[in-house]
Amino acid sequence: MMYRVLLIALFLAVLGGAVLTATEFAETASKVRIGVDAGYPPFSRIDDEGRLKGFDVDIALALCARMKAVCEFVRHDWEYLIPGLRAGKFDAIVSSMSITEKRRRLVAFTERYYSNVVRFVARKGGGFDPSAPAGRTIGASRATIASDWLEENLAGIADIRLFSTQEALLSALAGGRVDAVFGDGLGFWNWLQSPEGERFEFVGEGYRLDEGIGIAVRKEDETLRRRLNRALEGILSDGAYERINALYFPFSIY
Repeated sequence: MMYRVLLIALFLAVLGGAVLTATEFAETASKVRIGVDAGYPPFSRIDDEGRLKGFDVDIALALCARMKAVCEFVRHDWEYLIPGLRAGKFDAIVSSMSITEKRRRLVAFTERYYSNVVRFVARKGGGFDPSAPAGRTIGASRATIASDWLEENLAGIADIRLFSTQEALLSALAGGRVDAVFGDGLGFWNWLQSPEGERFEFVGEGYRLDEGIGIAVRKEDETLRRRLNRALEGILSDGAYERINALYFPFSIY
């Protein structure tokens, strides 16, 4: 069997003008299962025809194309993505996951594929002041760096409410059930451009609470992590990343 693999690899190498090892050939024929929470536009969403779309999805597809691998997306609830990865339900998480020391204890990360800050959003003219949060009700998405920060810094000062999805969080803000929300600035920026979000605004400055947004893999999958990093370098250098970025933001998020 190995002899046959080597013959095929040699044949393809002659066609491509490069020498491939048997291991490199096996890598090019692989499938990568990608875990993603589909409820975080513009990074991930389900369109009207039931298809998975968004920046994260396009980045994953571009990386798989660069690795000559097939992407298979596995939808999973946000707070169970890391447990799902560790349990082998998928091979990598491409779902706007912040790189933090806390998460590094559980998984390994690639280099960042974009940068973000955490910010407060409140109703325009509503008088919310991040420097005076006492007695205010502040929402955040559960199991995020934003919810961790609120519980570490404002527990017992503000009324902190956690939500399972970004949609539920923003619905609570729009419906007046919270005074402000705290979370990823880019996701909020997208919502603020919508008719529902135009009555709200960023309040205060952004907080840098992570090392960037990366792709998570199991710690033992070092080969896959290196392949993803090489692919990321490739799409950054050949313009593919810039083209994807421009589809969703009028500014660079790298």
